[in-house]
Amino acid sequence: MNASLEPHRFTLEPFEARRFANLCGQFDEHLRLIEERLGLEIRNRGNQFELLGDAEKAQAAEQLLRKLYRETKASELSPDLVHLYLQESGVEELVNPSNLPQVTLRTRKGVIKPRGANQQRYVKSILDHDINFGIGPAGTGKTYLAVACAVDALEREQVRRILLVRPAVEAGEKLGFLPGDLAQKIDPYLRPLYDALYEMLGFEHVAKLIEKQVIEVAPLAYMRGRTLNNSFIILDESQNTTVEQMKMFLTRIGFGSTAVITGDITQVDLPRGTKSGLTHVIDVLRDVPGISFTHFKPKDVVRHPLVQRIVEAYERHDNRLHGKVDNNDA
Repeated sequence: MNASLEPHRFTLEPFEARRFANLCGQFDEHLRLIEERLGLEIRNRGNQFELLGDAEKAQAAEQLLRKLYRETKASELSPDLVHLYLQESGVEELVNPSNLPQVTLRTRKGVIKPRGANQQRYVKSILDHDINFGIGPAGTGKTYLAVACAVDALEREQVRRILLVRPAVEAGEKLGFLPGDLAQKIDPYLRPLYDALYEMLGFEHVAKLIEKQVIEVAPLAYMRGRTLNNSFIILDESQNTTVEQMKMFLTRIGFGSTAVITGDITQVDLPRGTKSGLTHVIDVLRDVPGISFTHFKPKDVVRHPLVQRIVEAYERHDNRLHGKVDNNDA
């Protein structure tokens, strides 16, 4: 027991004052952030460090500090960036590194690398399965990475087109009352998907692909009766599908196609008393071979640090309402 409390010492080389100040942050805010996240104490005199705490976490902190110090050669670190590196590694991942191979996705605008073990598992599952579910809170990258996988597959000519599908619950799917053509009617609901496409392919190229119908947008209601071959289909916000709509969508999948269904079962906007197709399908397809489920948690959030805290606060509140024990409150 005492051995785990022995100070863990190491030195960062070469010592460069500018890079070292960049590593520590203003008033050592970067070091304080790592301390808080990993639950240990960081002491340093110049580039000589002493870490007090659990031996495994101290090893993990050294690994992270060395990685961040390498980054200071070319990047100006910020608390947000340090937070993202902590998310990318995760406490559990730092202490017990995953053996998963690193997966990268190539798009016209650059390379996209999933952050952390859960995102790596998610992307690997999409590459290995025809039907995939990404379930979890906002900010975990489930939709963004699905679009990245679709773009990567299109660029490598593994699929002929990308379909973006979303239930238009707010309009009751009665889109005929809205002005404009079909794309204009459904556009507001697909904005997060468009934003990801623009970032990965560029605005003009996306516009050309939509014009050629290589990229197609469709409300879920318009999928009935279609069979989709050689396509990459993303159903976003799937918690707002009914049980019947989810079954209808899943049975549209044709040969050579990949489908990714994303959603957050805590954000259902369906009328009261209507069962979510996503909640239902988790039970129905849980043990079906060839279908993957990736569940994201608040710790997987890769947006602003406050987003993670907000998600966790809501989760604690919901647990208390339903009488569940929250280990963080114990």
